[in-house]
Amino acid sequence: MTEALLAALEWPDASRLVCTDGTVIELPTKKWLGALTPADQAVLAHAAAPVLDVGCGPGRHVAALARRGVMALGIDVAPGALRLARDQGAAVLQRSIFERVPGAGHWGSALLLDGNIGIGGDPHALLCRIRDVLDDDGVVLAEVDPPGCDCRRTYARLEKGPLTTDWFPWATVGADGVAGLAADCGFALRESWTEEGYRWFAKLAKL
Repeated sequence: MTEALLAALEWPDASRLVCTDGTVIELPTKKWLGALTPADQAVLAHAAAPVLDVGCGPGRHVAALARRGVMALGIDVAPGALRLARDQGAAVLQRSIFERVPGAGHWGSALLLDGNIGIGGDPHALLCRIRDVLDDDGVVLAEVDPPGCDCRRTYARLEKGPLTTDWFPWATVGADGVAGLAADCGFALRESWTEEGYRWFAKLAKL
């Protein structure tokens, strides 16, 4: 993929996520660039400091936590997203969760919101890695698909008009599949709930 295409697909330009199984997900970029929704507010109320936002995108959660006096850091691999995050005062690093993370072993919470439990296409590997960076009482706050949705590993790409990225690994986890996944990764499902009638969340506690 060319650098020009990468630049064209950086936030907020990418318009949808297309999976190899035919699933098409319209990306709510206006929401990601706007103020927190009531659902965002509700899930952040569960976060214990310090907070690591994995795949922070434009950084709205990190910035909101900072305004509340909560120590938070966002990590993402997309330079364009991080520029937007810094513009609103969010503390962010260009970093994959699978690379060295500052403060490993001392984070109180990790956020996997806006579908980020699919990062890397392997939720098991992702949660195991996050477990390593949390403190002994650490929790994961994850946004998941509604009950009845398949837990699946697939490949996806970003599309903007006629432009597309290469395929990359992606995954989804349904609300009724997260307990088993959590147990396999050294977590317990402490709570699951829905907000706004369509967004589902899970709180996983480190064992």
